[in-house]
Amino acid sequence: MPLLTRDPRLSARQAELLERWLPGAVTVRDHSWELAARAVLEVTWSGEPFIIKAGSGNDHHMEREIIAHDQWLTPWTSIGRTPLAVHKNAAARLLVTKYLPGELVLGTKHADNPRTYQQAGELLSQFHAQLSVRDPDDEARQNARSIKWLDGSHRITPVTEAALRAEIASWPTPPTTLVPTHGDWQPRNWLIHEGQVSIIDLGRAGLRPAMTDLARLAAQNFARDPSLESAFFRGYGTDPREPAAWHRVRIREAIGTAVWAHQVGDEAFEAQGHEMIAAALADPRGH
Repeated sequence: MPLLTRDPRLSARQAELLERWLPGAVTVRDHSWELAARAVLEVTWSGEPFIIKAGSGNDHHMEREIIAHDQWLTPWTSIGRTPLAVHKNAAARLLVTKYLPGELVLGTKHADNPRTYQQAGELLSQFHAQLSVRDPDDEARQNARSIKWLDGSHRITPVTEAALRAEIASWPTPPTTLVPTHGDWQPRNWLIHEGQVSIIDLGRAGLRPAMTDLARLAAQNFARDPSLESAFFRGYGTDPREPAAWHRVRIREAIGTAVWAHQVGDEAFEAQGHEMIAAALADPRGH
């Protein structure tokens, strides 16, 4: 097994910190995602398994993940449902957590099991309930962010782009309640072990409206099987999707998906983004 600190993806500072924190650790598995600007490595040290996330110099997701570990994960770490951080350094974009056993829900039979979604709903409700803040400017910021996506490189047709810009220009910008959100709430970031769901990957965590955590589920899993949506809300307790605000969320999520996926070369995800745009534009009432 290769010595961890010899991994060429680690910066000198990251290697130095890891040698201090986990001297002599060895890598046993590489969990890195090729589209992400970070190494995700399973290692062993002193007979115990750990997960290391080491971001590159422009990886702002690591900062978000470390903030989440610092501020928002107690509802899950207190019950063993997300990895517990043991070392972190935001400046070095480096995080070490205890290894959490389980397999990814995505691509398994558990991705079609309502019990999985009920547990996911329960966990998300706990996460959202811990804090709320009122923000008078969030809607305007999110509109500007969507326009910035549209100003960049993408393959949205000119007619559709014009319709999206007109939609955004017509929207009100009311005050918004923000809560801690995961930011990528879907089965690829859920683990299951002995029937219990746990949560990983907080690289998109941030304060947002609660309903934003439902956008990817709605576009994928809920659309495929309404029983999964029903199970999720049995766990979550309420449905936070006010129709007009939900429509705005769907449009923004669709634009971001289509443009980001195009820019990183993920054609399948880009196609999903275009489908999301078409569906959202065709249903102005929301869900």
